[in-house]
Amino acid sequence: MGRLKVFIVSYDVSDPKRLYRVHKTMKGFGDPIHYSVFRCNLSDKDKIELIAILSEIIKHDEDRIMIIDLGFACGDVDNRIDLIGVHPEENNNQAIIF
Repeated sequence: MGRLKVFIVSYDVSDPKRLYRVHKTMKGFGDPIHYSVFRCNLSDKDKIELIAILSEIIKHDEDRIMIIDLGFACGDVDNRIDLIGVHPEENNNQAIIF
């Protein structure tokens, strides 16, 4: 496994069935920050796998997924994320990739 990087993945999916499938897939790769925003610690291989799976689920002319690279997980990533209001529960578990 390569070094892990932190990614913020956000999505807009117009169809409820595809939305559910994207959300269920994302739960296997990271932790939800908001309903359609996830924080994922991924290797380069994991990122390629995530993109491949999501690309098969979404309709490319109707849906949108944004992936933001925040850098290596052991860096100062947490200092780059500001939250106002209720903070998401901290989850120290490793993501389960299926």
